Amino acid sequence: APVSCNTAYLSQLKELVGKDCILTDVGSVKTSIHEEIISLGMEECFIGGHPMAGSEKSGFANSKAHLIENAYYILTPSAKVPEEKVEGYRQFVSSLKAIPIVLDYKEHDLITGTISHLPHIIAASLVNFVHDTDTEDGLMKALAAGGFKDITRIASSSPVMWQQICLKNSRNISHILAGYIHALERAKQAVDLGDEGALYSMFESSRDYRDSMPNSSAGPIKKQFAIYCDIIDEAGGIATIATILASNNINIKNIGIIHNREFEEGVLRIEFYEEDASAKAAALLQKYRYVVYET
Repeated sequence: APVSCNTAYLSQLKELVGKDCILTDVGSVKTSIHEEIISLGMEECFIGGHPMAGSEKSGFANSKAHLIENAYYILTPSAKVPEEKVEGYRQFVSSLKAIPIVLDYKEHDLITGTISHLPHIIAASLVNFVHDTDTEDGLMKALAAGGFKDITRIASSSPVMWQQICLKNSRNISHILAGYIHALERAKQAVDLGDEGALYSMFESSRDYRDSMPNSSAGPIKKQFAIYCDIIDEAGGIATIATILASNNINIKNIGIIHNREFEEGVLRIEFYEEDASAKAAALLQKYRYVVYET
């Protein structure tokens, strides 16, 4: 349900929740629900929760039994909730094979606003910008497959969910957007002035910082599990690879030729549901003498 619904349900739950209960949620924004918890006097039982898992797809059809395995699960306990309840819930989250992290709810909203909410806004606005500035024959759309589509994948997320997240975390998002706009203005200034040093520094520092990030799928934006493979253009080339993988019980989520390979290695992109399947497929295809690039 949208995060606004979580807050609205609290008044209905107040008379039903016993003193020994633990009340939690799984929303992406915490300040609004914590403020409502305080106003209703329910602090002794509430531990906010945010499993940082999922994808841009929504609905029951896209559910998975192992959805939160090895994913960060943020806990934001109220100030008055007993420590034994926090520890008990932390152990419960661990039993689900998730990774519990306890944060203050305000800190949570600032962090997720920066690493999750802002990227979704950037992706959506970038896709809309391309749509609005595309040529009459749609060449931008035709050439955007590949790297552009990968970096804007999260723009396919639920509009209702992200509308509500932006409304409920508006103060943080507005502040973060102002900082990001300032960064874009500095980039524009470097381009306008032909400032070679500033441009090089921008790309160098971003490369180094990104490369230092752990190669993990535990963050708020779910990692894609994909490999790229070089194949020659001949009949049955894709079918051969699909058969090799299927005969070894490796399920393929998506497979297709990358036509715009300006920033990609490999001709064929193969996406999988799980990290283990991606690694197994890469090793298997290499045994068959295919040149494979792992993301």
